[in-house]
Amino acid sequence: MSRQDKGGRKGPLSRIVRAGVGRKRVQTLVMTLTTMTAVTASVLAGGLLLDSQGPYQRAFDAQHGAHLSADFSGATVDAGQLTATAHATGVTQTAGPYATLTLHPRVAAGNHFMPAGDPLGAMTVVGRPIDGPLDDLRVTVGRWVDGPGEIVLPDGDSPLAVGDKMVVPNAPGHPTLTVVGLAASVTATADGWVAPQEIPALTPSGAVPDRQMLYRFAHAGTRTEVEADHAAIASALPAGAVLSSTSYLDVEVDANRNSATFVPFLVAFGVLGLLMSLLVIGVVVSGAVTAGRRRIGILKSLGFTPSQVVRAYLGQALIPAGVGAVGGVLLGNLLSIPIMGVADKALHSVTLGVPFWLDLVVPLVTLAAVAGAALIPARRAGRLRTIEALAVGRTEQAGRFGRSAHGFASRLPLPRWLTLGLALPFGRPARSVTTVAAVVLGTIGVTFGIGLALSLNQVEQGLSQQMPGSVQVMPFPAPGSSTKPRLVTMADLDAAGRAIAAQPGTAGSAEMSFAHAGVAGKTGQTQIVTYQGDSAWAAMQLVSGRWFTGPGEADVPLAFLTAYGAHVGDTVTLTSGGHGAPVKIVGEVLSLHNELLTDAGSLDPLALPLVPDSRFFSIDLRPGTDPVAYSDSLNHALAPYGLTAMPNPPHINLVVISMDTLATILTLMLVVVAGLGVLNTVLLDTRERVHDLGVLKALGLKPRQTVGMVLASVTLTGLLAGTVGVPLGILLQRTVLPAMAGAAGTEVPGVDLDVFHAPLVAGLLVGGLLLATLGALAPASWAARARTATALRTE
Repeated sequence: MSRQDKGGRKGPLSRIVRAGVGRKRVQTLVMTLTTMTAVTASVLAGGLLLDSQGPYQRAFDAQHGAHLSADFSGATVDAGQLTATAHATGVTQTAGPYATLTLHPRVAAGNHFMPAGDPLGAMTVVGRPIDGPLDDLRVTVGRWVDGPGEIVLPDGDSPLAVGDKMVVPNAPGHPTLTVVGLAASVTATADGWVAPQEIPALTPSGAVPDRQMLYRFAHAGTRTEVEADHAAIASALPAGAVLSSTSYLDVEVDANRNSATFVPFLVAFGVLGLLMSLLVIGVVVSGAVTAGRRRIGILKSLGFTPSQVVRAYLGQALIPAGVGAVGGVLLGNLLSIPIMGVADKALHSVTLGVPFWLDLVVPLVTLAAVAGAALIPARRAGRLRTIEALAVGRTEQAGRFGRSAHGFASRLPLPRWLTLGLALPFGRPARSVTTVAAVVLGTIGVTFGIGLALSLNQVEQGLSQQMPGSVQVMPFPAPGSSTKPRLVTMADLDAAGRAIAAQPGTAGSAEMSFAHAGVAGKTGQTQIVTYQGDSAWAAMQLVSGRWFTGPGEADVPLAFLTAYGAHVGDTVTLTSGGHGAPVKIVGEVLSLHNELLTDAGSLDPLALPLVPDSRFFSIDLRPGTDPVAYSDSLNHALAPYGLTAMPNPPHINLVVISMDTLATILTLMLVVVAGLGVLNTVLLDTRERVHDLGVLKALGLKPRQTVGMVLASVTLTGLLAGTVGVPLGILLQRTVLPAMAGAAGTEVPGVDLDVFHAPLVAGLLVGGLLLATLGALAPASWAARARTATALRTE
């Protein structure tokens, strides 16, 4: 062929590509949707992976976070003394002083979710402007306060929604505050914010508001440096002026630990999606080559070279893939907005969005993968001999393996239309194996996604046991009661315990308290959580061992075991003031904190000072008991003792919510891709055998039997996919979840891993068959509607 002839093929070649894309509408649609789904999942997962790298530091810089937030007694220091701390050693920048109050509000009438009168718990409210110079507050929902009677609550940790109201019964006139917005504080400086001029109206008679200061230091990279800076500030003020303080390092550790849990989860879904997309794309292109053998022969007889045939089939794959890649980028960015917003709330971060370079790299890599998957069948088409392609006709006949399968199936005691369907996959074993692999990956994804969601929800329930029970009794008077706040005594606690036991509806209760003690041979102190009474019902979820049964025994989380080099079964000695109290570690519990949980009697040898204000009761209610009504009734009995009963709100974990949302979306994407793969394969098989279908219809095959035959062709595929995919999905769940827990600094209890019970496993096994059947429905309907005469004329 001359150069001119070769050059003249550019126009015909492009027309051949366009005609192939337009003529093979189903294959084009499958290719487009598969690529779009792969790109969408990759953009979404990649964006979240990038967003989870150093999220807190990013937000800290963007919102001018404070290294230290400190609350000071308003009765001890004045604004001038606090302003002077800006000149303390190491201080580089300050904000404040801001007036603060500790309120005990209740839900007002007309709220969206919570009943009127429901206690909201103690709430630290700060009167300050929205901007800095430190800890700029970022309004995420609603707006900032611009007048009296308004409050903004922390986003992600708010008991109320925008538009809800709360009443403050211990303030003059019982004022009502309307929630007008939710905001994010990078250093968690308050439970709510109001306008500075609102503070006097919320201050109880005779009380003095406390004050808050925010600090940045020249050196604050370690806890030691922050503690030294804190000491320098405290030394410049009267003794007892500092009420509490919060270091940014505590918030950062929590945020970075949460972000690390996303990585194993996203990688698992990403790999599944990529493998499945490549398999389906390979099936589509390979099927197009197989179905177009006669067309390839015609092209070659017209003078098209092998390289032009290869380019033609590559073009037919890349054009719909390119359209799908563009759509995937757009859809991935759209989905990233709400999903990354929820994730950033959990990570205390600000949304970066999907970076531009990722929007370029993902589709380019995907198109390269499509080209690689299409190159093998395209080169096979280029090498195909012209005479061979023209002689075979529309498609090649089934091989010996396929004929043997038909012969075996025909001897089964089943209707002929059913045996024909069961034998169809064996006519194209390579294509069937690829389709089975795609459905297997889809089944793995569904099994993994469901198992992950169930396990994460059980982990969340286990973590909520840190504050067990339906009702909590706290050591302060009921808001709005005539009892003035006072120091609760041990006699008050004993009387409260008797009142709780006598209260109708009580199923059990445990008195809990917090203390600090050293561990022999180690520096520093650890938090001790003590239980008095029957604590079996309040036991935290066990990773190993058992719950303690009396004094001298303790349970600890992984963080404690790691920090002190201990193991379950070891005995550690708690120390304080020269006294020692040995306790044996009898179990490891699910917790993200470094603490030790034990019976209150374990600390008797330490002679620790009794601090009644650090004690509270957790109450388990009898079935059918309303927590709100129970709390209101119990508060009448507790009023003389200065304690308050309030319903224990449900534990909401934003990390779990964001992972559940993402797992649902990615699982649905995997299901769609697997279904598209089945759809394409069954359609190819049906169209390749359309002449045979016409013969069967002429012999009396009814439409419903035609549908049954086509659906039967995927029965073995679905059953095999379920049999292989479900165990692999369970294995993936049992591999990824411990990796996520390890990143969070804990371990997963066996009960949280063992979520695949017999009914669920049976349903998932059938799910592989259901997935394959759904993908085959459309081709089955087409085959049933095909006219006999038209099918018989097809070669």
